[in-house]
Amino acid sequence: MSRSQVRRSSRPTGLGVDDGGCTILHVDMDAFYALVELRSRPELQGMPVIVGGGGGGRGVVLSATYEARAMGVHSAMPMSRARRLAPDAVIIPPDHRAYAEVSRGVMSLFHSITPLVEPLSLDEAFLDIAGALRRLGSPTAIGELIRSRVFDEQRITCSVGVASTKFVAKLASTRSKPDGILVVPAEQVIEFLHPLPVGALWGVGEKTEVQLDRLGLRTVGDIASTPLSTLQRALGQATGRHLHELSWGRDARRVSPGEPEKSIGAEETFDDDIDDAEAIHAHLLKLADQVGARLRSTAQVGRTVQLKVRFADFTTITRSKTMSGPIDVTQDLYDTARALFDALGLQRARIRLVGIRVEGLQPAEGTARQLMLGAPEQGRREAEIAVDAIRARFGSQSVRPARLVELPPGDEDHR
Repeated sequence: MSRSQVRRSSRPTGLGVDDGGCTILHVDMDAFYALVELRSRPELQGMPVIVGGGGGGRGVVLSATYEARAMGVHSAMPMSRARRLAPDAVIIPPDHRAYAEVSRGVMSLFHSITPLVEPLSLDEAFLDIAGALRRLGSPTAIGELIRSRVFDEQRITCSVGVASTKFVAKLASTRSKPDGILVVPAEQVIEFLHPLPVGALWGVGEKTEVQLDRLGLRTVGDIASTPLSTLQRALGQATGRHLHELSWGRDARRVSPGEPEKSIGAEETFDDDIDDAEAIHAHLLKLADQVGARLRSTAQVGRTVQLKVRFADFTTITRSKTMSGPIDVTQDLYDTARALFDALGLQRARIRLVGIRVEGLQPAEGTARQLMLGAPEQGRREAEIAVDAIRARFGSQSVRPARLVELPPGDEDHR
């Protein structure tokens, strides 16, 4: 799938230009299952496509392209009805392993931006990027970076909402679909919210919407202008207060990371395919440096190193090695990944992407480390911890492995 086949939109990036304080992002993949399937079926671009299964017409729609959605098809709809609405649609059975793999790549991308990631499902998450602004730029720039990387690395599109609260960020991502970004500055939240229908508020289901309609409340602004006591008498104490707070854009919930990561990794998609092994080695060192730093920053070690290689034709292979003991040292990661790559015996194969991932994570504290005979008391790990401290103070590019200085100008900042 090329950029000409999935065109990037040029949507406006917000109601205004001031994104200060908008440190909450909601990132949502567009028609996730369907677009994952289209990666290997470019001939179906622009056609109504439905992903779903179940024999005898009893299955449900998992996802549909926007062409199918325009015909009334939507997720969770019975397949029998979807077939009636879109009789010419191409129906594809789901491939959950493929969706899980893409989801892992997307979530890994998010964690390379910030550790504060709250997944909501396979294809969407909240991110708190307050700690990434100094390193990566403005909230809008980070949103655009995520959109670009999702497309380049996974060949699907996503939509991003940027706001000061989770509630508004999620609404913004929905309003920017497909393949867009929308920033809602803090001072324009009310302007953004009040014209929306009451169904846009979290907690307003079909039953509550009927109750609100009976009260003559059809927009968020209508709810905001209704006394709290009236809402609570009609809807109950908790629901009334909840909707009243949301109608004024108040949402105190923070981004809450879910379960601990099961793996930590980094990938890089090249602007141009690479067939030089030495150049690949340099990029593997850069990725090992990123993964090692993340392991140490989260006080974790791992036992299995996995190498990922994607070729120019998008064929992807992985190779892995389980170590004799836990590791978090960049040099160990690089040596292992390089050995896995060299063992492939590639002869000038054109490579589009490489990645390194560490699995089998466990807390570094209390983990026994195997001592090497004759190794100095203060070794490479201590040196890398010192480098981590320097980078934390002066920026991620303040200290780098010497070999990475030789990368083409600007390439060292490719993310």
